[in-house]
Amino acid sequence: MSILSNSTNIFWQESPVGKLDRQKLLNQKGCVVWITGLSGSGKSTLACSLSRELHSRGKLSYILDGDNLRHGLNKNLGFKPEDRTENIRRVGEVAKLFADAGLICIASLISPYRKDRDACRAMLSDANFIEVFMNMPLELCEARDTKGLYKLARCGKIKGFTGIDDPYEPPLSCEIEIQQKDGVCAAPGAMAEQVVSYLEEKGYLQCQ
Repeated sequence: MSILSNSTNIFWQESPVGKLDRQKLLNQKGCVVWITGLSGSGKSTLACSLSRELHSRGKLSYILDGDNLRHGLNKNLGFKPEDRTENIRRVGEVAKLFADAGLICIASLISPYRKDRDACRAMLSDANFIEVFMNMPLELCEARDTKGLYKLARCGKIKGFTGIDDPYEPPLSCEIEIQQKDGVCAAPGAMAEQVVSYLEEKGYLQCQ
């Protein structure tokens, strides 16, 4: 991965229509819902269910899916630690733009390193970063293995796979934690409702 030097002789261009104007138009507050967890923990399932529930309430959201972004924006990045960091940085910058546009941006990525997630949180000066930790045991995620990736990692055909031979650093103080109850996973709709309830409580689903 090539690293470009910082640009010089550039200036920030202000817009006559600001974030508050856009939020009033949409009657919601822009924010980033960052869903993190192991592969197979249910991140994409929650993201889709949450987006569907918000849409049914007349709220505008957009999903930034980690795999989808590697087909375009991040297709030149691999899975080395430095590439993972750049991957998350780029997604964080895009998520920041969506939040500034007044949307509820749903970012769904493994994002294994705590420092990278914290860096994305720091990008939002108004602290509208909601970290959702899909706290599911590795055994469950590996049993699901919907993409067959754990099997390949166990066979040594994939190197640096999170949870197998590369670490996942869980959040220390996330806003929302979703986990099994008595060994049972909540239905997608119930998980989405947990996040929606938080957004309602914190005033993100209206603009006053």
